[in-house]
Amino acid sequence: MIFIKRALMDDRVLRATIELSASEFNQLAQSFGPEIEKEGWRRYERDFEQGNRKRKPGGGRIGNLKSSTEKLFFILFYFKCYPTFDVLGLFFNLNRSNVCRNVHKLTPILEKVLGKKMALPKRRINSLEELFEIFPGAKGIFIDGTERPIQRPKDNEKQKESYSGKKKAHTRKNILISDINRWIGFLSPPEEGKKHDYGMFKHIFPPKIFSKSITLWLDLGFTGVNKDYPNASIMMPKKKPRGKELTDEEKAKNKVISSIRVRVEHAIGGIKRMRITTDKFRNKKETFNDKAMLISCELWNYHLMCR
Repeated sequence: MIFIKRALMDDRVLRATIELSASEFNQLAQSFGPEIEKEGWRRYERDFEQGNRKRKPGGGRIGNLKSSTEKLFFILFYFKCYPTFDVLGLFFNLNRSNVCRNVHKLTPILEKVLGKKMALPKRRINSLEELFEIFPGAKGIFIDGTERPIQRPKDNEKQKESYSGKKKAHTRKNILISDINRWIGFLSPPEEGKKHDYGMFKHIFPPKIFSKSITLWLDLGFTGVNKDYPNASIMMPKKKPRGKELTDEEKAKNKVISSIRVRVEHAIGGIKRMRITTDKFRNKKETFNDKAMLISCELWNYHLMCR
């Protein structure tokens, strides 16, 4: 496709459309093509055994997304720009049904390719040993919650659970952990927007996971962690007492803590380069919201690996 060729020759345009440089895209394309071929044969073998297919992969009419490069650009463009299926079909000369099929067919392939490049965040941590496997040699980790808007659920109970008082909108929320280099090593399963960051944190991480050997950098959204996690090393800004003011020394210390803890905010900003994580989420498939967030984390980690 002409506009893909033009984008690949202009690094600024490429970053605006898929958020990768030409070298990052080309490296990913080298793995994406073979994985598409493997997936085609897996689907053929499954359907052939069920008696639903005779034609081998490669037979039949060739679609408008002819090459693996075009397919990779298509799915990255979707995650970066998050157009409606009608608009995406206009760009790639597809009807909206084919757009939908291609999005859901190519998304797991992209996830698998990025996972093989070791960019996949963990979804569960059960022990201190697992924590150090994810962040080997780390002296500190940076923890925060992030939200993304969703459409208002029609069910009254669901909409109440999804409503975030902080954002004044219906959202889905995750807890994530990054290291000092902004690498995202952990992404929690999504929760409703009503859930509090610290409530999610306590549900995900039992106290035995943390020790004094690694410092947890947190914001005031996790107030109470010192009491509930006595064996953990905590760095958190001091909250202003009611009716009083912080001393100049306390303000200076808070400023230093915040200047270091901001790395997790940079990591979240890296994820949210993808508009699928910032625009109001429109997809109806139940698990796709979580998949979109996970792949956006993978793409950020992959970008850091390529620097």
